[in-house]
Amino acid sequence: MDNWQSLTREVLLEAAQGLRTGQMQKKSRIGLTTLGSEIEVSDLVRGAEIAMQKNHNLEVHIIGPTSSKHLPHIPAETEDEVHAIMENLLDQRELDGVVAMHYPFPIGVATVGKVVTPARGKTMYIATTTGTTDTERIQAMVKNAVFGIAAAKADGVKQPSVGILNVEGARQVERHLKRMQEQGYLFTWGNSLRREGGHILRGNDLIMGSVDVVVTDTLTGNILMKLFGAFSTGGNYETSGYGYGPGIGEGFDRLVCIISRASGTPVVAGAIEYCASMVRGNWRAVADQEIAQARQAGWKIPVVDTVKQEAEVRVPPQKVTDAQIAGVEILELEDAVKSLWKHNIYAASGMGCTGPIVMVAADDYDQAVKVLKDNGFL
Repeated sequence: MDNWQSLTREVLLEAAQGLRTGQMQKKSRIGLTTLGSEIEVSDLVRGAEIAMQKNHNLEVHIIGPTSSKHLPHIPAETEDEVHAIMENLLDQRELDGVVAMHYPFPIGVATVGKVVTPARGKTMYIATTTGTTDTERIQAMVKNAVFGIAAAKADGVKQPSVGILNVEGARQVERHLKRMQEQGYLFTWGNSLRREGGHILRGNDLIMGSVDVVVTDTLTGNILMKLFGAFSTGGNYETSGYGYGPGIGEGFDRLVCIISRASGTPVVAGAIEYCASMVRGNWRAVADQEIAQARQAGWKIPVVDTVKQEAEVRVPPQKVTDAQIAGVEILELEDAVKSLWKHNIYAASGMGCTGPIVMVAADDYDQAVKVLKDNGFL
């Protein structure tokens, strides 16, 4: 008996059991687009079959070329045709979600990827991996955190832990998320497993899976997905993970999960599984609730007028800088130094092994920390 006959038999047995017990569960109907992949269509279809073998309450519909004679099939010959078909099927509720290689998300929507960390085999969400949540970097990463939490919760993680990758803007994002937390947005911070700890993550934390949700900018997130997915294959065939994930944003109600043109059979199967989990977890309601709570807690960062006419700040007399202050965002490093100069504290900027640092004299350390905190740099 081949795999398809075995699957059919198991589905029929499950249906019979459901009829006997009155506990039939509605199947999740997930579309899979196959046009434009760099991988053989048969590999993509095999991923769909594997996903259905794992989850008998799942039905996969192929949109585009197919090698299957068994799965429901909607022909399509161009990407525009694929998008028109999938959008119509989603809007008409003929499909609950779609796994696609490309989709033109509007500004404000981005995808939350899901990977398996190589060190410990732990699942981890990368927020975000395609699309753009906002045109301003810091605001985008704050929204990425909220959308990442929403995806993890819809996927069954009740209290996902959150960390921020040590990229430009990380400290500003951390400060704003802390303010939101103080104003009622409830979420759980995770911590780096490196000795210094904290919410800012190092490269080692990605390998170990120190947190459930990693917040980063989309371009970095996209690179991470490719590294996690294809690091063992030479880069041209993704074998690990669950794809680039569902697009989440305010008012966006189509469940579109992204894979890449290099996503192979295991990733296709994982992406379909992830998409079906979003359906079961009522992803839209979870995302709406998370966004509403974040908005109420002040997730929007006030626009600051950066064009200020200021008198030239005089540099205080130079001292030996034998103390270091970490935790200042690299984009604000020079402004932080100037804020100390204004208080007649000599300071210089530098880069330590954990990131940007402000260097001051040891006897100025306590006062310098106070000034930086009062001015919002720490």
